[in-house]
Amino acid sequence: MDFSKLYRPDALNSFQYIALVGAVMSGAAQVIMRWLAQPQPQGYNWLYACWLGLYVFGSLLNLFGKPTDHHHHH
Repeated sequence: MDFSKLYRPDALNSFQYIALVGAVMSGAAQVIMRWLAQPQPQGYNWLYACWLGLYVFGSLLNLFGKPTDHHHHH
């Protein structure tokens, strides 16, 4: 099992990539809201749980999925 598929950027699948970008963008938005002294929407922190769930799902697919010849990016 190749655990580098969990952290190496060129080994991430689209689910993992979307989850990481979403978490970073959600964090940036949260920092901007605090900087501008805007109230945080109710339930905003649940976004992080969703991003984590998507990352775990993508990681399981990446680790245990069967690679095919069409699984690489150009």
